[in-house]
Amino acid sequence: MKIVILCGGLGTRLREETEFRPKPMVNIGGRPILWHIMKIYAHYGFTDFVLALGYKGEMIKNYFCNYELMNNDVTIELGKPEKIQFHQTHDETGWKITLADTGEKALKGSRLKRVEKYIDGDIFMVTYGDGLANVDISRLLKFHKSHGKYGTVTGINPASRFGELKIRGDNVESFIEKPRDTSGLVNGGFFVFNREIFDYLSPDENCDLEIGPLEEISRKGQLMVYKHTRFWACMDTLRDMDYLNTLWRQGKAEWKVWD
Repeated sequence: MKIVILCGGLGTRLREETEFRPKPMVNIGGRPILWHIMKIYAHYGFTDFVLALGYKGEMIKNYFCNYELMNNDVTIELGKPEKIQFHQTHDETGWKITLADTGEKALKGSRLKRVEKYIDGDIFMVTYGDGLANVDISRLLKFHKSHGKYGTVTGINPASRFGELKIRGDNVESFIEKPRDTSGLVNGGFFVFNREIFDYLSPDENCDLEIGPLEEISRKGQLMVYKHTRFWACMDTLRDMDYLNTLWRQGKAEWKVWD
């Protein structure tokens, strides 16, 4: 099953870091936050990733194209550049990563539509390139398969700058992007979709995901919420980055579900 990670945004509220790198490459504990997100999915056995690249996407390509060299011990023989021996010292064996350029200015819905050609199953997962959580991915997927609707969004504790979910039971009745006041669950990413979601998307760079497509499928009763009441955090500002680094440094990184 494919996991699409949206990696193309400008990250303007983290300009101190994103002036030099894309937000998913900002480090938490010495590793890009993107790596942490991928480790969460890999812990549950999902290692087939599609990275929807945009702003400074070449840095993400370089990171993974040089991953073996930079994350293994290496034996080389000078004068014979073809003789490079990698000694397996990292745990990311078996990861398959498709690095897809989806345009520097494209919105999230457009990015997702532009990687449709790499999605070969009826169900796939999507998340943002700046959010961490200890979501049980296996339970999330089981929940999605149980209801048969087009999409599942992970609902997390309130924060007014994220899209609010008006729910009845587990059914999402409306999706309101960034309301002024909120008291309910909000959009925490970690989506599961059926292929039908592509019918609501366009490759036009102005096609968003939350404003429009998710609003529409929620009105049609085709969006469900998986309620997550444990740890969730996003890296939206420099303060968020410092907070996540502090948790990692103190051994309190609850998203670290892997050994």
